[in-house]
Amino acid sequence: MVLDAFARYQFVTQGREMNSFGSEIWKETEHDLDFIFERDGIPYGIEVKNTLGYMDYEEFQIKIRLCRHLGLRPVFVVRMFPRSWMHELITAGGLGLIFKYQLYPWGQRELGRRIAQELGLPIDAPRAISTGTMTRFLRWHEGIVTERR
Repeated sequence: MVLDAFARYQFVTQGREMNSFGSEIWKETEHDLDFIFERDGIPYGIEVKNTLGYMDYEEFQIKIRLCRHLGLRPVFVVRMFPRSWMHELITAGGLGLIFKYQLYPWGQRELGRRIAQELGLPIDAPRAISTGTMTRFLRWHEGIVTERR
């Protein structure tokens, strides 16, 4: 869904599961980024965490450093983040796309509905990432483009 959403808004995929970009290679740890997208000459390192709990804080910090090393703006597509992490991410020049729900594939929507209903968990199975979410990202991106001019 993330790949499709960014493609719909003309962000070009530069790679998946990447630990390098351009001439830079991340060697500090074995970590990589789920995607690298680029538009208008601005590259983004995208990390997707579709879990009910928060991602590991140390991993969060590593991914920000990885992006900085590769010259990318960090973007985390997550179900939820603590406010202090969001502040840290914004300070690093990044953005968090928060979904509130753990997302299941469209084909598993009935399973997701049952789990959400029976266990009371925040689960959804949309066909695609919402236009509103991507519009919010696009506005942020356009602000960066404007700043660079």
